Amino acid sequence: MTSLRGRSLGLLLVLCGAIFLEGIDIGMLNVALPSIRADLGLSTGTLSWVVGAYVLGYAGFMLLGGRTADLLGRRRMFLLWLTVFIAFSGLGGLATEPWMLIVARFVTGVAAAFMTPAGLSIITTGFAEGPQRDRALMIYGATGAGGFSLGLVAGGFLASIDWRLVFFAPVALASAILLAALPLTPRDVPGKRGEGFDLLGAVTITSAMVLLALAVTRLEHGLGTLPIAAFAAGAALLCAFALIERRSPNPLVRPAILRTGRLLRANLTALLLAGSFMGFQFVASLYLQEQRSWTPLQTSLALLVMGIDAVLAPTLTPVLVRRYGTARVILGGMLLAALAYALFLPVGPSWTYAAMFPSFLLVGLAFTLAYGPLTIAATDGVPAEDQGLAGGLLYTFFQFGAALGLSAVTATAPNLPLSLLIPLTAALLGALTTATPLRTLTPTP
Repeated sequence: MTSLRGRSLGLLLVLCGAIFLEGIDIGMLNVALPSIRADLGLSTGTLSWVVGAYVLGYAGFMLLGGRTADLLGRRRMFLLWLTVFIAFSGLGGLATEPWMLIVARFVTGVAAAFMTPAGLSIITTGFAEGPQRDRALMIYGATGAGGFSLGLVAGGFLASIDWRLVFFAPVALASAILLAALPLTPRDVPGKRGEGFDLLGAVTITSAMVLLALAVTRLEHGLGTLPIAAFAAGAALLCAFALIERRSPNPLVRPAILRTGRLLRANLTALLLAGSFMGFQFVASLYLQEQRSWTPLQTSLALLVMGIDAVLAPTLTPVLVRRYGTARVILGGMLLAALAYALFLPVGPSWTYAAMFPSFLLVGLAFTLAYGPLTIAATDGVPAEDQGLAGGLLYTFFQFGAALGLSAVTATAPNLPLSLLIPLTAALLGALTTATPLRTLTPTP
């Protein structure tokens, strides 16, 4: 496999630092939420908005962020929104009122929505398609997942000192990444369609995604008036967006890219993978802290083994992909995830950690196999001028999947067995989605 050296290696480390930053930011906040609620006196509803605001910004602006990187320049978007991320993460740490924290999380989510697809598209356009790009994507994906796992531990430790450190720590890391990115990130030329930016399409799709994200995050409170109205309005705007794109001379999203079966399967599988993982992680954390009375730090350490993918994804997964192909490796990952969740179904109040450990380990192995290859499947073969859009689509599906998984298990949280069936079902559907086209690759006797 082609090795990565010199400037290419430095660039990859910078981009990995950015996705690591996004992962650790989410992981630390999830563990620190109880401390934040206690200090600021937040109600349960207000606390859910702290999480929901980030999802609204991230999922709502991701497609626009991906396309903007293609049209206005990937380097420019990456550096600009990394700076915004630093500023508003710091504002979150300084918050003294709930509204300040919610605004800070929303804008931080928007910044991540522009920064993340720009970083991914710099990799997919800056590294040669084939083994070199595949290895870079494996390392990139493993770093993001590893950041989330480390964030769980770091969040528990920092929150035990002061929850504000959960916001200030990413500021320090992001500032170091920004300084390194300035000389290493390659300059690029904005896309040819930059002069004819589809403003109407941008406003329509962003409004639609924000409304759909709002509906998903409110589902945990039941199928009330707000989720139904948001879903209906979001769906109507999606239909309007489709009509706008067909008639626009410079569409924000070219309809052809949405008709690529492999890309759609990869994105749907990403949604199911994220939904199953986030749902399971939430249920397991709730079980350990509320039913077993474990501290946040103990819970974080118990789940740390899930971060094994940070070691195995850049080393083992490329070998497997080279030998078996992306689809079969992704299928293996989804089946391992389903097995992990199935083994956890009979969990009870007297379970030892040894009984839980196989599920936590298998979840980490599932991410090892599935996450990196999904980034390859979702971007492979896409023209260079659409790589930002492809990355935006992928992370939009990841984020919506995570929100759906969390909303579903939150709504069923009082019933632990029912909650555990949700990630299991999602993993099985993900395996089915991946396996369906593989049947066409099997020769008939």
